[in-house]
Amino acid sequence: MSTTDPRCWLCGRSLGRRIEWHHPHPKSRGGRETVPLHPICHRTIHAHFSNAELARLPADPDPVRRHPDVARFLAWIADKPPDFHAPTRTIRRR
Repeated sequence: MSTTDPRCWLCGRSLGRRIEWHHPHPKSRGGRETVPLHPICHRTIHAHFSNAELARLPADPDPVRRHPDVARFLAWIADKPPDFHAPTRTIRRR
């Protein structure tokens, strides 16, 4: 990742003014590394994965990107500007 043009860990688009930091391996499960994300990308991850599910995945964006709903989100967000924001639909767990 270039420091002059930082990219979002999930979508790969340039980051905008607002950057959130995400623990690929949840902090509650011992994770220390953080990666930069757009706020909308961060909300999408947490709308589709619990911390327990994230802890079972490698600290790599590819397994998250392969989730069908996240893949649809990534296709939709691909041409949006870096500071684009929209409400993120929360997935209700049963």
